[in-house]
Parts: sequence; C-alpha cells; structure tokens
Amino acid sequence: MRLSLVALVVPDYDVAIAFYCGALGFALLEDTQISPTKRWVRVAPRDKAGRPGETGFLLARADSEAQAAAIGNQTGGRVSFFITSDDFAADYARLCANGVRFAEEPRHESYGTVAVFTDPFGNRFDLIQLSKQPLG
Repeated sequence: MRLSLVALVVPDYDVAIAFYCGALGFALLEDTQISPTKRWVRVAPRDKAGRPGETGFLLARADSEAQAAAIGNQTGGRVSFFITSDDFAADYARLCANGVRFAEEPRHESYGTVAVFTDPFGNRFDLIQLSKQPLG
C-alpha cells in the first residue's frame, strides 16, 4: 500500500491550480469535469528531473458551509504539509520569486533547514531540507 492523494479543501479550483502548479511548480496530473459544479483535480510536486511524485493533492472545492469554514484551517492552525527539498536555498529563492508568502525567515534546526509558508487559503506548509541525521 502507499499514500497517493490527500484531499485539500479549496474555495476555487482554478485559483488553487494557479498557486500549486504556477507558484509552487507542481504538475497538474488530472482535471476532469465530473458534473457541472464538480471536478476531479490532482496535482503533485515534481522531483529534480521534473517528474511528478507519487503522492499529491486532490483539490476538492468546498460544497457546503462546513467545508468552506475549514478552508485554510484543516489542522487547527498547525503546519499541515511538509515539502522536502534537496536544495533549500534554491527552492526558497524560486518560491519567493514566484510570490509565495513565507511566514518566517528560514531557520536551522537540529533536523534541518526549514521555513513556513502559506497557500492563498491559509494552509501552512514547511519547506524543509532534512539534515543527514535521522529524526528521533
């Protein structure tokens, strides 16, 4: 078994695609119209060679008040997602140039170099380059 998709509730498909595929550089794996109001939209980060990774997001447009209320706070304000980098400095510079808003300056921790950023909807991410030491 493997984890293939994580649902991410968003207010608008096209705004989410623009951020994840434009600003972050993810691959758009699928954008299929299911009904007049629903699409199946999958995106995934790319590796160094530009290939999409195995795990990605299913961008799910909120279709109820309860879902809309959870946008950007799906984990109660904690960092929800972790994007691992092999070249933190280059990826940080590229994301900044693409308009990604970081909530803090990069910092060095015992486990690696990390900085928190948010998507346009308030979801929090770590951009992280792990040190060679295993965690724990």
